Amino acid sequence: MSELPPCPKCQSVYSYEDGSLLICPECAHEWSANESHEDEDILVVKDANGNPLQDGDLVTVIKDLKVKGSSSVVKVGTKVKINRLVDGDHDIDCKIEGIGNMGLKSQFVKKV
Repeated sequence: MSELPPCPKCQSVYSYEDGSLLICPECAHEWSANESHEDEDILVVKDANGNPLQDGDLVTVIKDLKVKGSSSVVKVGTKVKINRLVDGDHDIDCKIEGIGNMGLKSQFVKKV
């Protein structure tokens, strides 16, 4: 039996071959055995102007944003420090003074 590499996404050891692809039965990730997977985990998030963002950057809100489940509003020009960048519906985890922890979409901020 040949030794197949673990899944690059979930590290499962149960990967199997299907033609020229390797498949993970646990997370359904498919990849080529020849591919390099070193750059796959790099998350690139850009602001409304196309500038790349990083953890710890200071950004400004460019549009009034209603806070879901509350009557609060994040006003235009509010400065926010990025706690961390995440992959999902909202790109930015941050804490806004007077509101608390929040997730923002990168399309509504610009780098200061």
